[in-house]
Amino acid sequence: MVSRIAGIDCGTNSIRLLVAERSGAGLRDVHRETRIVRLGQGVDATGEFAPEAIARTRAALSDYAEMLEWHGVERVRMVATSAARDVANREAFFAMTAEVLGAVLPGAVAEVITGAEEAELSFRGAVAEMDPAAGPFVVVDLGGGSTEIVLGGAAVVASYSADIGCVRLTERCLHSDPPTAGEVAAARRVVRERLEAALGAVPVEGARTWVGVAGTMTTLSALAHNMTTYDSAAIHLSRVRGRELLAVCERLIAMSRAERAALPPMHEGRADVIGGGAIVVEELARELRARAGIDELTVSEHDILDGIVLSISG
Repeated sequence: MVSRIAGIDCGTNSIRLLVAERSGAGLRDVHRETRIVRLGQGVDATGEFAPEAIARTRAALSDYAEMLEWHGVERVRMVATSAARDVANREAFFAMTAEVLGAVLPGAVAEVITGAEEAELSFRGAVAEMDPAAGPFVVVDLGGGSTEIVLGGAAVVASYSADIGCVRLTERCLHSDPPTAGEVAAARRVVRERLEAALGAVPVEGARTWVGVAGTMTTLSALAHNMTTYDSAAIHLSRVRGRELLAVCERLIAMSRAERAALPPMHEGRADVIGGGAIVVEELARELRARAGIDELTVSEHDILDGIVLSISG
């Protein structure tokens, strides 16, 4: 029986690793790590991965491969999400993953997953530890290139992958530092247009609990709770009331990149794009309050990465 397994999530902004081992009927974390590699750098404009972005991702993945070997991992699943779906040169990326991962686990290679698959994995990871009585849940996975909105309880009822993420929105609309009022207004128009389609497909009116996952959400919680250092254990399943959430978002949107970078819990490499993520969160908060009466965000440190590992744990 496989004792140690691993999941790797390669998104538009970051690449993350989770090594876990079986503990009774469940799984126990052995190692978690996140690196900002910005694989999706310029993809929205060029339709291709930049060579330097692939190089950064290769360097991080090479370190992860060493960790897989060190921890005695016997099975790994690596998924690539929004950034890898439509690029013209994605085969160069997949060849790189096959070379790096295959050196320690023969045959291992990244796989690109659809928005629906991404939503399913994110939902499974996010609500695994939550009380089912708090459902139905609307899980929002706000990534660099896309935002997955998923509704469900015991199972997923509906999902939608919207092509708005913190990197994509920043590159498309927020060019000044700090962004101008006109740029912020343009970004809001893009987000509202995408959310109209998303919330037409996902009937959030019946949801009781809003769960947010991924780096923008966890950073917003850290800031709302005035953390001086990033504390993953304290952030996991933390709650942020609507008023405090909107206040933090407004502050981040108005800041310069240097001001954001100076905030104690800010992860290196997130400062330049979190303003775009904050705009998405603000617009979502307003919609969920209006449509479902939800005025609180629950933030989970468990997300698609946990879903990936759970998917190969059987």
